[in-house]
Amino acid sequence: MYPEYPYLGYQDNNEKTPITFPAQHQNVQPGMEYVMDPPPIFENPDYVPTGKLKDKVVIISGGDSGIGRATAILFAKEGADIVFVYLNEKQDAQFTKKRVEELGRKCMIIEGDLRNEKCSSFIVDNVISSFGKIDILINNCGVQYPQNSILDITSSQLKNTFETNIFSFFYLTKAVLPYLQPHSSIINTTSITAFEGKKNLIDYSATKGAILTFTKSLALSLADQKIRVNAVSPGPIWTPLIPASFTAPEVAIFGTDVPLKRAGQPFEVAPAYLYLASNDSRYVTGQVIHVNGGSIV
Repeated sequence: MYPEYPYLGYQDNNEKTPITFPAQHQNVQPGMEYVMDPPPIFENPDYVPTGKLKDKVVIISGGDSGIGRATAILFAKEGADIVFVYLNEKQDAQFTKKRVEELGRKCMIIEGDLRNEKCSSFIVDNVISSFGKIDILINNCGVQYPQNSILDITSSQLKNTFETNIFSFFYLTKAVLPYLQPHSSIINTTSITAFEGKKNLIDYSATKGAILTFTKSLALSLADQKIRVNAVSPGPIWTPLIPASFTAPEVAIFGTDVPLKRAGQPFEVAPAYLYLASNDSRYVTGQVIHVNGGSIV
């Protein structure tokens, strides 16, 4: 399959030539996957499951598309039942749900606004009622609104970015924690911007830095309970957030500034979450896995 897909670099004989996308833009956050050109690659057709998450129950915020979708599908292949929360991306959510169920696993989808703490309690109540347990939590939802100056970041934008990107992580973790057992796993999505910064994503980068410290502090807090807490730090990944955030000319060259000279695809990030969710990482907590095309941080 992949040799015919230029966005993984296989058609490019000159490895020094960056791989670009068609120029495009979406006027809605956090974006819709079904209208992206080309669609992100969310699944590795050659993947051979080994049952690493057999009968586990996973909650993923932002699981309808992008990295969340790829992770949901990979986890389903490994035997997990999936619960994911989405904001308003109904078509993307139904697609992901259908694919998880095609793989023989249960999939509960919940539409909700995780900026509201009561939403997290509602989600957990429904999961416990339906599945009776929670084994893995992936805090993954996020938005970003580029601005050329801090002077352009309104109080409304600042509040929305922090409530979506870090407050929701606190709320959902607090709601899930009473049901987690020893050897459960919490995985947070941070970003390369937490390490490098980004001049036009000041508020977004600040939330990703907060997620990084939240991960390390929570890992220390929960170590005695044998609940592991880690993070994945993606670089430029082709997800709906990209055309929803940047101008069409910016999208066209997205990801070309990393050593591998291309954006990553969601299926290339999902295995990092699988490693941190499974017993393969039983001696790993408070750590970050970088999936960024070769940027050294």
